[in-house]
Amino acid sequence: MPDPRVTLYSRPGCHLCDDARAVIERVCADLGEEYAEISIDGDPQLQERYGEEIPVTLVDGRQHDFWRVDEGRLREALRR
Repeated sequence: MPDPRVTLYSRPGCHLCDDARAVIERVCADLGEEYAEISIDGDPQLQERYGEEIPVTLVDGRQHDFWRVDEGRLREALRR
């Protein structure tokens, strides 16, 4: 099975992460895509890189959004 096209970097207890996850789940379900969620907690490198921007969404390995996920932009990116 190929790697998911969407990655969500998050942390537990983050309300923006909950909002982002809901958008990502909806869009991925509609388009037949999978996503991976990775907690930055416990990983100093991820905390250093993404700590101030959580949640961070990557599409095809490149940063797509941070703080909030725009549903229309995500759908467009996944249709390419």
